[in-house]
Amino acid sequence: QLIFELLWWAILIKVILSWLPMAGIRIDPYNPVVQMLNSITDPILEPLRRYTTIGMIDLSPIVALIGLRLIERFLIGLLGG
Repeated sequence: QLIFELLWWAILIKVILSWLPMAGIRIDPYNPVVQMLNSITDPILEPLRRYTTIGMIDLSPIVALIGLRLIERFLIGLLGG
């Protein structure tokens, strides 16, 4: 459960960071925290982007967050927890 929770929060933080430039806040892509978030979330989000981008709207984080919760619940049910 902890891994799913950490992945969920990493994706959510990445989404929030992606909105900050629209508010005039610059995010340094070479910042170690940003690079760590990218290394954690990109393997999940990049494959989804091929199928979940509508125009300029990227729905991959939403699909990933829903998918993570579904997989987590399935595994918990499967393991009887």
